[in-house]
Amino acid sequence: MALRGPESSGPSSRGPLEEAGAAAEEREAPAEAEAAAAAAAPLDDEEDDGRGLLRWDGFSAWLHCVCVVGFDLELGQAVEVIYPQHSKLTDKEKTNICYLSFPDSNSGCLGDTQFCFRFRQSSGRRVSLHCFLDQFDKDLPVYLKKDPAYFYGYVYFRQVRDKTLKRGYFQKSLVLISKLPYIHFFHTVLKQIAPEYFEKSKPYLEAACNDVDRWPAPVPGKTLYLPIMGVVMKVRIPTCHDKPGTTQIVQVADTHISVVLSTVHEVDLFRCFFPVFFHSQMLWELVLLGEPLVVMAPSPSESSETVLALVNCISPLKYFSDFRPYFTIHDSEFKEYTTRTQAPPSVILGVTNPFFAKTLQHWPHIIRIGDLKPAGEIPKQVKVKKLKNLKTLDSKPGVYTSYKPYLNRDEEIIKQLQKGVQQKRPSEAQSVILRRYFLELTQSFIIPLERYVASLMPLQKSISPWKSPPQLRQFLPEEFMKTLEKTGPQLTSRIKGDWIGLYRHFLKSPNFDGWFKTRRKEMTQKLEALHLEALCKEDLLLWTQKHTEVETVDLVLKLKSKLLQADREHLPVKPETMEKLRGHIDAIILALPEDLQSILLRTSMT
Repeated sequence: MALRGPESSGPSSRGPLEEAGAAAEEREAPAEAEAAAAAAAPLDDEEDDGRGLLRWDGFSAWLHCVCVVGFDLELGQAVEVIYPQHSKLTDKEKTNICYLSFPDSNSGCLGDTQFCFRFRQSSGRRVSLHCFLDQFDKDLPVYLKKDPAYFYGYVYFRQVRDKTLKRGYFQKSLVLISKLPYIHFFHTVLKQIAPEYFEKSKPYLEAACNDVDRWPAPVPGKTLYLPIMGVVMKVRIPTCHDKPGTTQIVQVADTHISVVLSTVHEVDLFRCFFPVFFHSQMLWELVLLGEPLVVMAPSPSESSETVLALVNCISPLKYFSDFRPYFTIHDSEFKEYTTRTQAPPSVILGVTNPFFAKTLQHWPHIIRIGDLKPAGEIPKQVKVKKLKNLKTLDSKPGVYTSYKPYLNRDEEIIKQLQKGVQQKRPSEAQSVILRRYFLELTQSFIIPLERYVASLMPLQKSISPWKSPPQLRQFLPEEFMKTLEKTGPQLTSRIKGDWIGLYRHFLKSPNFDGWFKTRRKEMTQKLEALHLEALCKEDLLLWTQKHTEVETVDLVLKLKSKLLQADREHLPVKPETMEKLRGHIDAIILALPEDLQSILLRTSMT
């Protein structure tokens, strides 16, 4: 990110994170939203726009690039436009984008269709320094953090009859490529710009990208006003400090606000689960355990929404395995994911091509859905079907698996949702009920694990400023299992069943591995922060008077290293602790001979 550098590199200089955060706060005022709605003149490529950003840095915080994919009679799908023009995509990435941006021919998507895909970033690609998004990543909930190995593609596809074209149809997709998993937000952006783009073409797209380049940074917890082509959107990105299941954005009547988004990432959960909602709890188990899952759907819109709903159902836990909202036979990972020489990987695939009914019939869990029509009638209670009955993509909707759930089905939630259908309760309200149910189920499951992992933390009194921070105790599965008798999920959940069996299975899953690594990292950072606080409380100057110059220099270098680590890893250290430690370092250096002072002062603090 080309932020303006600090004026000095001394201990008290303000870092780029603070500058970026301050700049974001200055830009969030509602009064500025009105001014932002007015079209601004384009900037030169290297022009600084007064926010400490170079041209396209604002754009890069939200998007990697925008692509237009068309159909060529000789070449097939082809990327016609990449904007901004300096955006870099490898040939492999372009190929993936081409095939993933069009529905399979059997989908028969006439008119406008929106969907989402996710693809692996090519290996060897350098991490972009343009995007200072990483500096705000630490404040996001874990399930919204960027995955550096993947891009998302948000698609607005149009297919309409056009007799002037040889093929007889106009077929084109406008695609937003981003690292951010803000599905609802980017679909809303496309709804605003894609229809007009198809009418007005390239100049319109350039103007829209210029608007995005002027947006404030995607800072979690801030109310953001985002103008695009005469429309102002009001959004708030969640933070890791928000209470799960709550919406923080205030719905206030505002004349200059055209669109208020209550969520940036959530899909219509009930609409997606409706065809199989009798099996919602079983699907929650399969996702929690990281089991291989295939969603077979009639269109990419339905497949992508359903896959995203499945990933979302274990929130606030993050789904740590791979998932592909829309997957095609042309995907670069097709062979890897469809091979029969090894067990199916821990991944959720959304597919529409009938070919997959045969290719993936060895997968253990398959969800077959029909059209996601508005929920007007209660679906019949369908039994879980045997996999051998799934012959083609035309098979009846349902869940095909031999999996036996660990938990007894909660009949209460089924009755509540059925009653909502009978009373014609809006899908949004049904989604709120279902999301709260999944949230409570996930929290009941994870709280005993959180409680046990917290007990692995060493006591604060064991932290000595003169020794390395103590290590966390080892996670012992059997020791954890013994805690469940008194402090298990039965304290918060009415659901009965084999919870112990579910935990044993979970402890072997990629989701546990990812969750525990994240918690262990957080706790290790907390220990480092407590160690810094312990150092601050010591009279370090007095210590140096009792030790040699060599030991004193060694202490200064170690303290500087600690400060660098705290800044680099965003350790949870109070700013006053950092300032106090810098003061200690300065005082120690000034007490040394002048030749050593000059050497140590030249050592960079950044």
